[in-house]
Amino acid sequence: MLDITHEIECDVLVVGGGSAGVAAAVSAARNGAKTLLVEASPMVGGELVSGISMLGMISTRGEWIVGGVARDLLREVETLGGYIGPVFDYRSLHLVCFDPELMKFAVVGLLNKAGVELMLYTLATGVLSVDGQVRGVFVQNKSGRHLVRAKVVIDASGDADLVDAAGGKTELGKDGRLFQPPSLIFRMTGVHTPRLLGNVRSHPEDYGLAEFPGLGMSREQCAEALWKQGQPKVVLLGERGILQRAVEAGEMFPTSIVAVVPISTARREVSINCTQIGNVDATDTRRLSAAIPTFFAQIQQSMRFLKERVPGFEEAHFSGVAGKIGVRETRRIVGDYVLDEDDVLGARKRDDVVAKGGHEIDLFAVSSHRRQTIKEGGSYDLPLAVAIAKDVRNLFVVGRCLSATREAQSSARVMGTCMAMGQAAGTAAAMCSTDRSWAGNVRETSIPELQRRLREQGAILQSEA
Repeated sequence: MLDITHEIECDVLVVGGGSAGVAAAVSAARNGAKTLLVEASPMVGGELVSGISMLGMISTRGEWIVGGVARDLLREVETLGGYIGPVFDYRSLHLVCFDPELMKFAVVGLLNKAGVELMLYTLATGVLSVDGQVRGVFVQNKSGRHLVRAKVVIDASGDADLVDAAGGKTELGKDGRLFQPPSLIFRMTGVHTPRLLGNVRSHPEDYGLAEFPGLGMSREQCAEALWKQGQPKVVLLGERGILQRAVEAGEMFPTSIVAVVPISTARREVSINCTQIGNVDATDTRRLSAAIPTFFAQIQQSMRFLKERVPGFEEAHFSGVAGKIGVRETRRIVGDYVLDEDDVLGARKRDDVVAKGGHEIDLFAVSSHRRQTIKEGGSYDLPLAVAIAKDVRNLFVVGRCLSATREAQSSARVMGTCMAMGQAAGTAAAMCSTDRSWAGNVRETSIPELQRRLREQGAILQSEA
């Protein structure tokens, strides 16, 4: 066993600095817990700073369903001049768009104001677990190997790394063999938005439009509404139109979607979500690393396609690439409650709600893409039990590795839902860790008191549908 350089003590340890981990850490600290956030990369924020927009903040019917820390973060980036705001794709999705470069400042600022201690460049390598109690988490960085002792641990690793290390039950993809494809987001500047949206008006058949029947709008009406909205939020679908023809001609690699999202009006800059590699187990580091050359080749091919085939991109140029590969699916914990497809599509409401989800079923594959809207375009409730792994007593799990079926996870994995669950788990962790009478099991959390605190701190727990 390697020597321990030294031990670190805190009330709440959060491992993973993506959107869920940020929300969890901020919430724990705001509620009085001494909080340490450990992140393996040199920057916090995860997908928040990749160029992708926030989904799951607003339901398909247009109702805000996530507040609290997530809205606080958006106010931070608005103060910095990087907030675009809600944008509708006139398919079925309301996105919240912002500048990912200024979001870096916003994330760090929010964590700093809350009093969260950051430990970057640090990898969690294992746990010290006794009878289902995590007594400590081993972390490694250039300063050495440390043992972090925390009263409550929050696994926001995305891959349920701590649960797996502690012997908790997890599921991997579909039967450990099939996975939603990862993607690498890239950015282009100099996009001519009027020309792009004009092409949508002229050729609506080439774009994803009018997919939610509740809109009561034709494809042509949606194209007109997109034009009036004035933001370069458009989607090309691999199953038809110009993208299908390009794939068939070999001008584009097989992909189910090319999604364009505005990130800076001043720079006329957009992010592009289209790169895909099928069935990559992202817990296999060598396999994930080997995907980088393919992703870079796909980005170059995508830029040629956009510049040559999509009006509005003729004078656009490459402006950046995300700092890490975006992973949609690896491990999911088996928790005290398993969120399922019926919960999501049926817009199930619960008395023990601590967060809400409103993103559709969204199962990616390279050659296909299953999308199914929630009943009446509404939202569903999540209980704290989806964040509690079986056989582990003092640990919460937040982010895309929550306790859910594959189908339900494809809805709940988006940033809005992840931040809402992060806030709930972070608040609960603080309640437990600062209570001198707490017996060491997060299942003892008082749900009514948790709900009271969440509402008091801006979380949304009720909705119209």
